[in-house]
Amino acid sequence: MLGIILIYFIGKYFYNLAEDHNKSKWGFAIAGVLSYYAGTFIFGVLFAFYIEIWSNSSIYDYSDIGLGLMAVPFGLLTCAGFYFLLKRMWKKDKKVDEDLIDDIGKSES
Repeated sequence: MLGIILIYFIGKYFYNLAEDHNKSKWGFAIAGVLSYYAGTFIFGVLFAFYIEIWSNSSIYDYSDIGLGLMAVPFGLLTCAGFYFLLKRMWKKDKKVDEDLIDDIGKSES
């Protein structure tokens, strides 16, 4: 249930961001959700390597629910990083476009 709620809100934020900057709305909503899952997957792989190499226990000693709950913050951090990266890049593009339009308007006058 938590996963479905997270997917909805992540998709909604990326959808609104893409809509504000005239980009592919559904494409970036899906990309946002994929960035969340990429963050959780990368955390899982790194955690498994850490447990197997430097710990006396095995990854199989941990519950699936516990591992899933530990991975949620890393997925959210990856997703937030991707969101703010896109927002920053698109804000720069928008500023460049506005400057270009201003320059064209001045040269026509």
